[in-house]
Amino acid sequence: MSINNKKRDDNRSFDELRPIKIEAGVLERADGSAYLEVGGNKILVAVYGPRESYIRRLLKPNTGVLRCKYNMAPFSVDDRKRPGTDRRSTEISKITAEALRPALLLENYPRSMVDVFIEVIEAEGGTRCAGITAASVALADAGIPMKDLVVACAAGKVNDEVVLDLSESEDKEGQADVPVAYMPSTGEITLLQSDGNLDREEFSKALDLAIEGCKTISEIQKEALISKYNE
Repeated sequence: MSINNKKRDDNRSFDELRPIKIEAGVLERADGSAYLEVGGNKILVAVYGPRESYIRRLLKPNTGVLRCKYNMAPFSVDDRKRPGTDRRSTEISKITAEALRPALLLENYPRSMVDVFIEVIEAEGGTRCAGITAASVALADAGIPMKDLVVACAAGKVNDEVVLDLSESEDKEGQADVPVAYMPSTGEITLLQSDGNLDREEFSKALDLAIEGCKTISEIQKEALISKYNE
């Protein structure tokens, strides 16, 4: 589908995703793992658990606990990033856990911990959505019972046009960004953020466009898992 014949700086139409590749089970020593490329993003995710945590105060008697750690490698961006945790990575770690948690049947694992480590190796806009998408595949690869895979995608406004899957330059120079995480089988939105200036009609259009992008990416998630377990 195409909104019109106009093109963006990378020659995509306004409703076109960047090229995307997902692989499941790429790390032998993790309980579950995934690798994702979308545009210039390269993201590796490892999942460990469910397991009992040595931090007893974090455990809950009636459910498991999900912890996510999002990190950008110092070499992932043009201007070398300072190593270690910063405010942005802490925020995205929290958002990622909140987006993934509704899909997980953690009540099956009381007093247990599931740890998700998201490492951004190369960054090119939209890393939080890419990290959520890859983490969901890694959780499924780990055998964690799930209601559905969670998939994330963003839409936004660039040059007064609502567009899908913003690139890094569009994210920096654009007028708005609407990241969405979604469970296709239930239609449940597990993350919805909006940054920038959108009127009601533009916001509705961006939300619909992001959900359509999520549905497309969801099929690629499923293909990655099927491919791994058909080997």
